[in-house]
Amino acid sequence: MHTPKQRISAVQSILKNYQVILESIVEGVFTVNLEWKIMSFNRAAEKITGFTRKQAIGKQCYDIFRTNVCGNGCILRQTLDTGNPISNMPIYIQRADGKTIPISVNTAVLRASDNSIIGGVETFYDLTAFSELKKAYLKTHSFEDIVSKNRRMLHYFEILPQIAESASTVLIDGATGTGKEFLARAIHNHSPRSKGPFVAVNCGALPDTLIESELFGYKKGAFTDAKKDKVGRFALAQDGTIFLDEIGDVSPAVQVRLLRVLQERSYEPLGSTQSVETNARIIAATHRDLEQRVQENLFREDLFYRINVMRISLPPLCQRQEDIPLLVDYFVEHFNRLNGKQIPGLTQGAMTALMMYDWPGNIRELENAIEHAFVLCPEGLIHLHHLPERIQPFSKTDQLQEGLTLKDVEKSAIIQALKRNQWKKVATAKELGIDKNTLRRKILRYEIE
Repeated sequence: MHTPKQRISAVQSILKNYQVILESIVEGVFTVNLEWKIMSFNRAAEKITGFTRKQAIGKQCYDIFRTNVCGNGCILRQTLDTGNPISNMPIYIQRADGKTIPISVNTAVLRASDNSIIGGVETFYDLTAFSELKKAYLKTHSFEDIVSKNRRMLHYFEILPQIAESASTVLIDGATGTGKEFLARAIHNHSPRSKGPFVAVNCGALPDTLIESELFGYKKGAFTDAKKDKVGRFALAQDGTIFLDEIGDVSPAVQVRLLRVLQERSYEPLGSTQSVETNARIIAATHRDLEQRVQENLFREDLFYRINVMRISLPPLCQRQEDIPLLVDYFVEHFNRLNGKQIPGLTQGAMTALMMYDWPGNIRELENAIEHAFVLCPEGLIHLHHLPERIQPFSKTDQLQEGLTLKDVEKSAIIQALKRNQWKKVATAKELGIDKNTLRRKILRYEIE
């Protein structure tokens, strides 16, 4: 066993031999002894942290390298305790000037000639430029707050500005939780009516006895409890947009009245004999197959063609797996701002679990899962055990999941997509949002048979 003085001498000897190399690399590097005192601090570390070498040497690690995981979440301590290095861990540090910046960290143990542990080494690089590049990337892969790199979604992003500029009725269909109202609001916000109101009505949540009065309002005395006039949602949406969510659930009687509004741009409040004109733009949405409901005589064919002017079909999240990391980043940033936290992201195992999950609740379920994780994760990275239990299908093999790489996840996602498409490469490439030649190269690279 080395004495403390011998350990310090061993660290200094090692650093002396490697000092020239440490000064020449662009990554910040510092080393600590087993008392957590900084023994070396290279030029790049000075530049990234804002502390000089003279200020850093001999100080406690946490006094200089002030991260959002210091204390119980210290990753260098994890490495010294387990002997296992950590690679490319995203965290935040507070510079000497008080500015908080994102960095990526690698850790390793420092050993003497007899292989005993005498300290730890941490290398890191500034992710600020990468964050700026990511923001620039998202500008071309987003429409307002909707992010995606799915091929079908990117096509919609290209045409949504023209759709927003027009006054045409829009029909948005897609499974529950795919973001239909989010998209409707984005269309409204980019339209000439953006300064007007956006009025959302969930038609599926209103009984037939209420939906007509909610949509069109009523006059005093129209029915027993109508003690005074009430303005309907169409009137509230004047000069703006009315969003009719779950329009496929409305009754035939309401369908007739909606058809008249679309044809004549007017309606009559309940109990009134005078028509009221409306200029509200209509955006409708449904999770149902309206064409099928037309065939079953559950939805009027003429109303369907009236609302089906511009149609946007949102794919479920299980067909947009490539978007999960983008959406996770978005929600992590959102909940960081909301909760005043600095969670840098997810562990590899947690991201693997999200990539492997089927997401029956779509984007809404993913958002709820990240919010759930924020409640349980006080600081540092979100781990597998912070996620809802239903998203941990391999709860008995968590260690295996934590060990998977993103390449493993991508290979698994490709195999699953191939199975869903009966191993047809063109259909699989279309679902994954990649070129068929790219898919072919990935199949060869991962030796998928």
